[in-house]
Amino acid sequence: MFWVLFLLSAWAVAGLACLRLCLAAVRAAAVEPHAAVGEHTLTLYEAAFLSGGPRRVADLTLVSMARQRRLLLAHTGWATVVDPCGRDDMERSVIGAIGPGGQSRIAPVRAAAAAADAVRSLADRLVGAGLAVPDGGAGGVAAGVRQVRVAAVTVCALGLVALALPLPATEPRLLIALWFALPLALTLGCLAITRMEIHPYARWASPAGQRLVGALVRQADGTADDRTFLTSVAVRGVHAIGEPDLRAAFAHREKYAGDHWERRA
Repeated sequence: MFWVLFLLSAWAVAGLACLRLCLAAVRAAAVEPHAAVGEHTLTLYEAAFLSGGPRRVADLTLVSMARQRRLLLAHTGWATVVDPCGRDDMERSVIGAIGPGGQSRIAPVRAAAAAADAVRSLADRLVGAGLAVPDGGAGGVAAGVRQVRVAAVTVCALGLVALALPLPATEPRLLIALWFALPLALTLGCLAITRMEIHPYARWASPAGQRLVGALVRQADGTADDRTFLTSVAVRGVHAIGEPDLRAAFAHREKYAGDHWERRA
């Protein structure tokens, strides 16, 4: 009967993960949009935050300034200020993150700009309007879905371990497998319902915010102008950039640690 301990663990993992996902879905549905949301037209900064959070806003600002030739983003991963006069709070945050020397690695600039007061103010406005989910990274639906997926894999692993144990002849392995199939069915069913009801799983945007982002994408006319280009960056991220040199500038995977840099493989 030692396998029962594994079964209880499987139920605990599956139950807690599904409960967290349900609570996250309830919280997301409880976010009430502001009365004027239907008339609200998203700015590119707002669309970037709702699509990818603070770092997406920083990326959009960098790309926008580079397109205007006010910031040079080298393919080696360095940012150089050309025009030190920012036109809005986001651009001033980026210029301030680069520092008085006018040149810095892109990775710390992105991190500092994403944590700037301008981005926090933008987030507060979107949350207040019911377009963004408070603390989007902590307990959102996307995080809940990931936890349920991990729980499903964990249930399978615990089931395999239980079946690998030496068992008496009175305990058929098929019956044990069926017992583990129950918590697995719970997790898979929860994932299926969530996909039908909530998909796509937005980490930052509320349902009202997702609708406005979708409307912004549909309004893009498909031409190659700056507005359409920056809309793609705001919604899809830097991987939407078609310019090889600009993509290379964001391709460097580096981690800032104290006063030195560590390159990731």
